[in-house]
Amino acid sequence: MTALHTPICDLFGVRYPVVQTGMGFVSGPRLTAATSNAGGLGILASATMSYAELADAIAETRRLTGAPFGVNLRADAPDARQRAELLISEQVAVASFALAPRQDLITMLKEGGVVVVPSIGARRHAEKVAAWGADAVVVQGGEGGGHTGQVATTIVLPQVVDAVNIPVIAAGGFFDGRGLVAALAYGAAGIAMGTRFLLTTESGVPDVIKQRYLSATVADTVVTDALDGVPQRLLRTPFTDRLASDGRLVRLLRSARSAAALRKLTGASWPALARQGLDLHRAHGVPLGQVLLAANTPALLKAAMVDGRPEFGVMATGQVAGLIEDLPACADLIAQIIGQAEAILAQLASVTGAEGGPQ
Repeated sequence: MTALHTPICDLFGVRYPVVQTGMGFVSGPRLTAATSNAGGLGILASATMSYAELADAIAETRRLTGAPFGVNLRADAPDARQRAELLISEQVAVASFALAPRQDLITMLKEGGVVVVPSIGARRHAEKVAAWGADAVVVQGGEGGGHTGQVATTIVLPQVVDAVNIPVIAAGGFFDGRGLVAALAYGAAGIAMGTRFLLTTESGVPDVIKQRYLSATVADTVVTDALDGVPQRLLRTPFTDRLASDGRLVRLLRSARSAAALRKLTGASWPALARQGLDLHRAHGVPLGQVLLAANTPALLKAAMVDGRPEFGVMATGQVAGLIEDLPACADLIAQIIGQAEAILAQLASVTGAEGGPQ
C-alpha cells in the first residue's frame, strides 16, 4: 500500500489510479486493453457504435486482456438500457457516462455488479449523481478536450472533492506524474486522460492525425460552439475557423446531412434519433436548433479520427496537446507516470522530514 494506491484502485480492481477516457472513434479494443494490461483502467467508447458493434468490441477487448475495463455509454441513447444490460451480462467492470445517467439506470447497473462513474463539470452535478448512487465521478476542468466548461480544473476539482463523499477522478490538463501528484494533493483519487492516450502507439488514430496533434502548441486549440451548439475544445485548423464563420442556416443544413450519416453509423432509426433529440431538449433544456446541430459531431470526428482527413473533420483535444511530444506504448506511458509520481512523492517526503517538519 502506497500513496499511489487510492480508493479507485480497489473500486475498479486496477493497479494504478490512471484512467483512459472513452473517446469516440479512438478508444477501441486495442487501446482499451493496452491501458488495462498496463495497470490502468481502459474504457471503450460506445457512443459511435451500434449495439452489435459494442458487443463485438467487448468480446474483442476481453480477448486482449484479462484485466478490468469499462465502457462509456450515452445516457440519452434510445437503447441505453439495453446496452446497460449487455454490460451486466458481460460482467464489464465499469460504466462511465458523459452525461448524467438517470437514477434508475444507475441503480440497475449497480445491482448488476457494474461500477458507475459519470463525468461532470460542476459541483452541483456531482452532488446530484452522488445522491443517486454513483460510485465515483470524473470531474473535467476547462483545459479538457471535447465538450468542456469554462472553469479550470484547479478550481472545480477542490469544489467537487469537498462536496461529495465518493472518489473523485480529475480530468482536464493531465499528462504526466506531476499532474497525478497534484491531483492527489487536491484530494482526487486519480486522474483521467484522453489526449495523452490518443497519442500512444496503440491508439488507432491515423498517423497523419497524430502528427497534427504533436505539432500543436498550447495556443493551437479553440473552444467553439459552432460544431453542435455546445462549447467544445478542438485543435484549431482552417476547417474549424470556417465552421465558426458559417451562418446558422448553413450549420443546420450540414447537421441534417450528418444526422443521416449518424443513423447509418449506429443503426438507429429516424424515430429513435428524433426521440433522442427530444429527450435531450426536455431533460437539459437544449434548444431544438442545437439538438440538430449536435448531429455534426460524429460525422466530423470520423472524418479526422478514422479517415485521416483533418481538412474535412474536427479533432477534439485538451490543451495538453501542446506539451506532448512523443508516442509511447501505453505500458511505457503508465510506467513513466507512476515512476515520476513516486520520485516526486519521495522528494517531498525528504523535504518535510520524518516528523513532518522542515529539515
